Amino acid sequence: MFLNKFSEVGGRRKKKNCDLGVGSSKWSRVLLAQMRRCQGQTSWLRRLSTAVRRHVEDEGDWLYSSEWWGTESQGQTILRATSGKGNGVVSVIAYPSSRPSRVCWSGMERWLQRRFEEIHPAYERGEHLRILGYQWRVLRFNDDTRQSAAKVMAAYQESKPDTIYCMQQPHCLAVPYLKSMVSTGLATIASCNYDIISAAQGKKPMHILCIGHGGGSLPLFLASKIQGAIVHIVDIDPLVISASVRAMGFPAFSVMTQSADRAFAKPSPIDEVMWKGIHERLYLYEADAEEFIINSTNLYDMVFIDAYDGDDIFPRKLWDSESLFLKALSSRLHPNHGTVVVNLHSDSDILNRDGSFSSIFEPILPMGKYVSQVCQAYKDVLVGTGGYCEGIEGCGLAFTVAVPWVCNTSLVVCRGFGRCGDYINKDLVVHTLINKSLELEHLMNLPFSCLEYIKRDFILVD
Repeated sequence: MFLNKFSEVGGRRKKKNCDLGVGSSKWSRVLLAQMRRCQGQTSWLRRLSTAVRRHVEDEGDWLYSSEWWGTESQGQTILRATSGKGNGVVSVIAYPSSRPSRVCWSGMERWLQRRFEEIHPAYERGEHLRILGYQWRVLRFNDDTRQSAAKVMAAYQESKPDTIYCMQQPHCLAVPYLKSMVSTGLATIASCNYDIISAAQGKKPMHILCIGHGGGSLPLFLASKIQGAIVHIVDIDPLVISASVRAMGFPAFSVMTQSADRAFAKPSPIDEVMWKGIHERLYLYEADAEEFIINSTNLYDMVFIDAYDGDDIFPRKLWDSESLFLKALSSRLHPNHGTVVVNLHSDSDILNRDGSFSSIFEPILPMGKYVSQVCQAYKDVLVGTGGYCEGIEGCGLAFTVAVPWVCNTSLVVCRGFGRCGDYINKDLVVHTLINKSLELEHLMNLPFSCLEYIKRDFILVD
């Protein structure tokens, strides 16, 4: 979740100044006014980047955010219902997508046709799959919070034109904080002597846990780029799970029952065509995160946490140093290279001391009280007094980076970075992460550069 208003500190709700929702603060009105004045242009977004931008090849580039940032009235409501798990009104809104352009559809249709013939070699060769179009689908809580955004392809069989198949595009991460979590998390675990190359090539399993599902973009991306990834996903709200499958093109075969069995005994034929095995490595559970991790017997290499409710609150039990959740997470995290990445909302004042607004083209994400409390709790439990690396306390590190363009911070806590007892030098850590990220970009054919997500306002957690 991103661009939100409230965070929980000691059970209290704290108003956040960095909300970019419509009409929520002076800051949001300033930024929205800038966006409206620049409507139809993209140069203002380019100036936000501190890195040299390549030719845009990423369909999820922030340059396209204006396509899905609109209000509910500007899009088409696909789903709307009230949550029974504290997320308020849950809705999915569809907006047109400019990419891929229509001239590129034929290439995807040929790929689908080849896949169809591979899966069904005896099927009549005259059968064809056609693309109907692409849309952005945005999951919202309470008509205000944009919980997640995904790109969805719609296709149909010529013999069954009334049956539409929706497939979320696994290579597309539309929201910057997801790219930040992926960039920092993968570069970090690769720096902990973990053989991520073998995992990416499918030669060894990589066990990943995602706490908080949303539309499912993050687990889909990880499973598509890491062939050995076995991804468990936990979300407390059955409505969110249903919305991701019914309205956002997440594979239905991933859904698990309360008895930990597949909800569907086997994938549908069209799922086998579209997903090419990705769906078989995704396990989507409806469960409370604390109960899930306490009862789990799995050992995870990586854990991604993005768990905010309809009021934009990160539940205290998921970050309190005395909570059962963090203690159980410590025991379920690999002792030698286990890496946890947490999405946090910045809670610092964006005003200058004289009361004026800082430039919207400058990064404004200093670490505030709430963020520092969460960071310290995770570090203390996972790599400090409560965490172990080969039985040695305090082996590992924690750091934060600011996320470009949105008011989010990525917290990374890892075990096994460097040697225990060594002095941790910030410049050395950043240099190591950047080198690893460059290797991963090439290895995984990432559509975006990790550099701007790693170097931005890097802070080691003491």
